[in-house]
Amino acid sequence: MMSDDNQDTFRNVSQKPGLQIWTINNMQMVPVPAQGFGNFFEGDCYIVLYISQNKGSGQSADVHYWIGNSSSQDEQGAAAIYVTQLDEHLGGSPVQHREVQGNESPRFRSYFKNGLIYKKGGVASGFHHVDTNVYNILRLLHVKGRKHVTATEVEVSWNSVNNGDIFLLDMGKAIVQWNGPQSNRREKLKAVLLAQDIRDRERGGRAQIGLVEGGDEKDSPELMKVMMAVLGPRTGQLKEAIPDDKPDQVQNTSVRLYHVFDNSGNVVVQEVATQPLTQDLLQSSDCYIVDQRGSSVMVWKGKQASKEERQEALNRAVGYIKAKNYPPSTSVEVMSEGGETAMFKHLFKSWTDKGQTQGLGTTYSMGKIAKVEQVKFDVMELHARPELAAQQRMVDDASGDVKVWRIENLEVAEVNPNTYGQFYGGDCYLVLYTYQISNQRQYILYMWQGRHSTKDEITACAYQAVNIDNKYNGAPVQVRVVMGKEPRHFLAIFKGKLIIFEGGTGRPGVVNPDGGARLFQVRGTNELNTKATEVLARASFLNTNDVFLLKTDHICFLWYGKGCSGDERVMGRAMSDVLSKQDKQVVMEGQEPAEFWVSLGGKAPYASDKRLQREEPPHSPRLFECSNQTGNFRMTEVDDYAQSDLDEEDVMLLDTWEEIFLWVGNSANQYETKEAWNSAQEYLRTHPAGRDPDAPTVFVKQGYEPPTFTGWFNAWDPHKWSDLNSSNLNKSPVGVSGGGYRAPGGPTSSPPVYRFHGGDLSPRPSTPTSPSTQRAQTSVSMTLSPSPSFSPSSPGGGTVSSAGGSGMYLDPELIVNKSPSELPQGVDPGQREDYLSDVAFESLLGTTRSDFKRLPKWRQSDMKKKAGLF
Repeated sequence: MMSDDNQDTFRNVSQKPGLQIWTINNMQMVPVPAQGFGNFFEGDCYIVLYISQNKGSGQSADVHYWIGNSSSQDEQGAAAIYVTQLDEHLGGSPVQHREVQGNESPRFRSYFKNGLIYKKGGVASGFHHVDTNVYNILRLLHVKGRKHVTATEVEVSWNSVNNGDIFLLDMGKAIVQWNGPQSNRREKLKAVLLAQDIRDRERGGRAQIGLVEGGDEKDSPELMKVMMAVLGPRTGQLKEAIPDDKPDQVQNTSVRLYHVFDNSGNVVVQEVATQPLTQDLLQSSDCYIVDQRGSSVMVWKGKQASKEERQEALNRAVGYIKAKNYPPSTSVEVMSEGGETAMFKHLFKSWTDKGQTQGLGTTYSMGKIAKVEQVKFDVMELHARPELAAQQRMVDDASGDVKVWRIENLEVAEVNPNTYGQFYGGDCYLVLYTYQISNQRQYILYMWQGRHSTKDEITACAYQAVNIDNKYNGAPVQVRVVMGKEPRHFLAIFKGKLIIFEGGTGRPGVVNPDGGARLFQVRGTNELNTKATEVLARASFLNTNDVFLLKTDHICFLWYGKGCSGDERVMGRAMSDVLSKQDKQVVMEGQEPAEFWVSLGGKAPYASDKRLQREEPPHSPRLFECSNQTGNFRMTEVDDYAQSDLDEEDVMLLDTWEEIFLWVGNSANQYETKEAWNSAQEYLRTHPAGRDPDAPTVFVKQGYEPPTFTGWFNAWDPHKWSDLNSSNLNKSPVGVSGGGYRAPGGPTSSPPVYRFHGGDLSPRPSTPTSPSTQRAQTSVSMTLSPSPSFSPSSPGGGTVSSAGGSGMYLDPELIVNKSPSELPQGVDPGQREDYLSDVAFESLLGTTRSDFKRLPKWRQSDMKKKAGLF
């Protein structure tokens, strides 16, 4: 039962969208202030509530309980009870998650875009939480992770430092970031964001940040003096890099469904089915466990399940993990019927939400011609609203230019435009589609693979696609299309005249064998969605819902099934004119002449269920990072994803269910790019829901994203890649904080100069007994100079700072977005990038100086313009 105290606790729970956090203190829920969000004491347990506002469908809530590595069993039990009670208080609809320190779910980490900080101590261990918004702090944070950043408090000593990671020396009024020589650009940027987040959220914006490159410490003598004063003198070599933990393989091919019920006081867990699972297995009167071979355990609570069963769901999941001897860190989610997560739905072959509109919502019946709403594609509307383009899978109205090549003798041969739209199963084709947005040309390159083409031809098709891609400087979006699985836009290109022949070839001079009667199934209601596909000329291949064309030597039958609409009949008539110049004999289902059946080899049963037209099931899109950073090729899910999660050094896989997108960052390595195609195929092949391995795969390069891709992101900034500027640590970054929290009323940015002038910077240690902190009590009243390669603003503004013998560089603020008359004397307006340090250059332009020089001039100009270096 919930006590009055608990009711008071829950009465203060806000139901507004956003994040709320409590810690368990003396078995009570105590709110954590906003400036403490992201800080977790290892000796404590926390409850985290996130309420999100969904587009057009109200709110959804997630409740997490976080278990610190040093927390007590009593606290863990109290947290679990509070989670169940909070779930009940919120109407039983939230998804419950169990989180273990160091193994947090992508969803949990998504709330803390700038990273998690693990702090020593906690209530149970006798330590008290330190007020974070003060300056008497001294701690050394070990920062790890390129995607999901964690910072762990370690001993304030050089013994804690290694060459591969990044360390933040936090002294309250000053934060020094030390970058290990083997750390990469992405890791450095993530650490910068974390340092800025600590400054803005915990210090109200009033702390200075300095940076030391571990490989060039001599360039930052003043900062190094401070580090030596605090960490002590350094003796011997620093430790070598610690390898990152290998991320779990997200997808697991073994999925089992268990029915959980009470039998005379005993809990029974009975296996019901293995993959692929179907939604009808879930009965509203019961509770179920879905087990992904121990990588995650999900509990589903039916709406009619008893109150006791629903309340016990979380405990039963934890008990199940123990019974199976799974690691204590195993992910646990508990959800109610109607509030299923995207990951849960993805485990099922198909999923229909109750009350969901079934596509066109029209049952076709005899004697009625259903009116099918024609979607009009306003090109400007599609690009103004990319989410519409994504949902419709259309970049435009398909009125652009088309060019088609066929693979012949492993080379490309142009196809006669008179035969555009005719594809033969024995061939492979390349289709280049060109369209314009804002007077800029965009390209889509389709690779169509015939079912009967040879492996050599399929390989040559991919090879020739790369050649064409190179001719257009990498701008085309590449789409792999398997015969019979053509995406919507591909159909639209051929204006209702797309015909797919089962075999044979379209090569000139080759006579295809005459197989007698040929049968074509016509599907579609307008020029944008119609195709004719050849099927075996047998009666069993007919379908009452479609139009068929039966072509014999001397006659062409146009067969109308009882379930087809008037629009489908119109498209069938148009297609028959493309396929045959012979006279057409219209045949209504049930009134066929004997000759019709003879041509098909005799009468036979065929599909005669009238269908309810409907769209693909509503599966939410999911984003995965594909990386070989740990030495093995891995896929890791990014929950609650945003554009900022697209990592320039990786390949990302976006699964929209009907299509698979592979996004390739400009700095992704060749191995990852090469493996991306294979990983997409493996992802589909091993998907627990038994997915179609031939689903269209779309290859997208950074900077050339079509609206069918960008529309799956809540907000898309086309200039983001050039705006990413980390060259000034003491300015809050624009567009890269990813939803970090700032102290209420605190400044969003500090003065640009990050030079500490005098003042009392002596850290006041919170644990005076530590020998390392005793050393730190030496007064650090000195000027801290940042690394010159970051080109800080000079107090005089307009002076040129030395760059350690590698040239004379200017502060980016002096040359970005300035007219020629505003530039410092002697600067060439057309070559402003030459006056940037290497770090500032890479931050502004998103690429290295050497890679930039290899780009074509038009691409260089475009990048400079976006970066404000015009």
